Amino acid sequence: MPNLPIHRTGGHTPGRLAGRLALVLVTVALGACSSVRERLPDVSATIITPYKIDIVQGNVVTREQAEVLKPGMARAQVRDILGTPLVASVFHANRWDYVFTFSRQGQEPQRRRLTVFFKDDVLEKVDADPLPSETEFVASLDVRRRPGKAPALEATPEQLKNFAERNAASPASSAPAPAAPSTSYPPLESPGVSR
Repeated sequence: MPNLPIHRTGGHTPGRLAGRLALVLVTVALGACSSVRERLPDVSATIITPYKIDIVQGNVVTREQAEVLKPGMARAQVRDILGTPLVASVFHANRWDYVFTFSRQGQEPQRRRLTVFFKDDVLEKVDADPLPSETEFVASLDVRRRPGKAPALEATPEQLKNFAERNAASPASSAPAPAAPSTSYPPLESPGVSR
């Protein structure tokens, strides 16, 4: 087969011209979209917003917990009431810092701090930001619900009586408890076998 010379036309083949033309048309179309978008009000920010997770960091300390603290308490008692401190510095062994931050999309971030100071392993003083009560804190977390009266957390004597009557008549309470399972296991090694 004879070798035929290949003629190059400067790289302008019909496929390349179509690709370049498509690139120019896409660029012009995108440019037109941005100019139209500049003239319209920003609707995308109100319709589509990315979801951002709630970020909770640190220890939640309520007003009720802080009111229980009294000078003269041992470190263990303070830890039992407030939990383990977020910051217990090696350089400040007589100081525990309880820091709480809460960030939620569309709300102002919450930030609170409570610091307890010890002298000879005994609580000396407490320094704190204004702390919310437990009810106020829970209400600040659930902003989608309408604020209303908190449900009663104690049962009335009539409710307790009805509960006792319902449970006394139930057949499950009169059934005998199942017997404990046998805890007999086979030996781990066969007798007379050595390694």
